Amino acid sequence: MHWSFAVITTLIIYQFVLIGVGLWARKQNRDQEDYYLGGRRLGAWVAALSASASSSSAWSLLGVSGAAFAWGYSAVWLIPATLSGFLINWYLIAPRLQAASRGNRAVTLSEFLADGMPEASRRRLMQLAALIILFSFTFYIASQFQAAGKTFAGVLGVDETRAILIGAAVVLLYTFLGGFWAASVTDSLQGALMALAAVLLPVAALVAVGGPAEMVAQMQAVADSGWTDWFRRPIEVLPLGFAIGLLGIGLGYPGQPHVVNRFMALESAGAIPKARAIAIAWAAVIYLGMILLGWCGRLLVGGLDDSEQVLFAAARLLFPAVLAGIVIAAILSAIMSTADSQLLVAASSVSHDMHGGSAGEDATALRRARWVVFIVGALAIAIAVFFDQSIFNRVLFAWHAVGSAFGPLLFVLLWRGPVDVPYRFGAMLAGFALTVIIHWFPNTPGDIAERYLPLLTAFGIAWAGSRPR
Repeated sequence: MHWSFAVITTLIIYQFVLIGVGLWARKQNRDQEDYYLGGRRLGAWVAALSASASSSSAWSLLGVSGAAFAWGYSAVWLIPATLSGFLINWYLIAPRLQAASRGNRAVTLSEFLADGMPEASRRRLMQLAALIILFSFTFYIASQFQAAGKTFAGVLGVDETRAILIGAAVVLLYTFLGGFWAASVTDSLQGALMALAAVLLPVAALVAVGGPAEMVAQMQAVADSGWTDWFRRPIEVLPLGFAIGLLGIGLGYPGQPHVVNRFMALESAGAIPKARAIAIAWAAVIYLGMILLGWCGRLLVGGLDDSEQVLFAAARLLFPAVLAGIVIAAILSAIMSTADSQLLVAASSVSHDMHGGSAGEDATALRRARWVVFIVGALAIAIAVFFDQSIFNRVLFAWHAVGSAFGPLLFVLLWRGPVDVPYRFGAMLAGFALTVIIHWFPNTPGDIAERYLPLLTAFGIAWAGSRPR
């Protein structure tokens, strides 16, 4: 079977499954709590896989494999950088946020962060949070659409603009219809497919280069050859700033609204230990697998104009058309799983948070939320088409902008106690604004300034204004 036909056939079938989930989920939505949090009825498997897939997606598949392809041994630091974020979220944030959000009936992270404030201040804080989310997530969603376009362009030779429009249309349709239930169920399916691909491709690549020992020997031969410094020994290639900067990625996890809302939606505290184990195991498989694929891919396919194409180049080389088509179609669909969750958070920001948590009648609020999904998606498509940038860089900017704005304040509220009103505004503004400002300056080693300074400043402000319980 021809390569293109296998991919297109598999992709069409899979997209119909996703749209079918959206139609099913539409019937589950009776009010805003259903549309935004699935009625707080998420089980351990769905919560773990959907939270994991929505926090990873294009960045973990294309970005990490591409980074390993380009960086060599130094990419190994992405494993503790990302796993630390999963550990922080599932051990320090999930148990307390699940219980606390049930207590105050917060539907969104913004509403939770504003809980206990005077009504006027509460509304303003939620509106500020909504603006931060809309700004950051428009760029973040654009990176997911760009990844879908890059996939089609690289694998099928389809025009990238047309590919972006096709992939975005499917995500918009099932999110528009089904809301949180659709996003969570499809993310769970996509998370499972991501894990399958992260096992099959690296194992096949490792076998193709001759096994682990042969891979290490070839990597060292490349490093010693003199024509490239791509592979070096870990200590030689890792300046302290680079390592510390990468580890800063994990600190952004608690501030991601599209991830922590899964903790708010968990059906019970008893589901957390099981969900935690599933999520951490999933992350280990994904990131280790993609790093191995990047290393082996460099040895197998040599140089590429775009390092983020290594996954597709390896699949073409290692698998027959049918199997490669299935794997790549599954990965392409998995890339979309972050976009749907972020579209939903953006919709809740406008429909729910902009109104201070009082969006009017449920039917009206649901209609407004669905139209916001469409509008934000259209803006993200425009950015993906007209403002090209690497997926890795665009995701990290948006990641740190929202992570620094919300994560420190959330941590202090959960672990120390209430934060006075001016300090809540100060922490949120400082974390977001400093990230945006520093992003425009030349990079420090490992981007330490962008990844630590906004976050630590916001944490200091929130802590200074807190009152111990």
